[in-house]
Amino acid sequence: MTGTYAIVETGGKQYRVSPGQTIEVDHLSAAEGETVELSRVLLVADGEGAAIGTPTVEGARVVATCLGEKKGNKIIVFKYKAKTRYRRKKGHRQLYTMLRIDDIVKPGGMAEVPKKVARKAPARKKKETNGGED
Repeated sequence: MTGTYAIVETGGKQYRVSPGQTIEVDHLSAAEGETVELSRVLLVADGEGAAIGTPTVEGARVVATCLGEKKGNKIIVFKYKAKTRYRRKKGHRQLYTMLRIDDIVKPGGMAEVPKKVARKAPARKKKETNGGED
């Protein structure tokens, strides 16, 4: 996988995004054509290296343009209790905001991720026994 991509968090969900991509996120209060800045960037990667946040990458952000709103498919919420004549039927359509990813702004000095070094657990000391003599 070459090219720049990022993992962003919005609405409690995480999305893998790259420039030019269009994504559906939970409803944001942004007008159509307005620029939206996603600042909760968890990872930024390009061909050479990656910056992994703890939990977010400082100085990184994703700039997107709002393409408008859309409603999701209708789901039916039906509550029912047997033998008590209790029935409630309700429908729900989730609102989504369409975003076009324009740019991924990398942090200042994005360094390559160091390779993990395998470490051994420290050896446990054995209890000394006096061979049954007290």
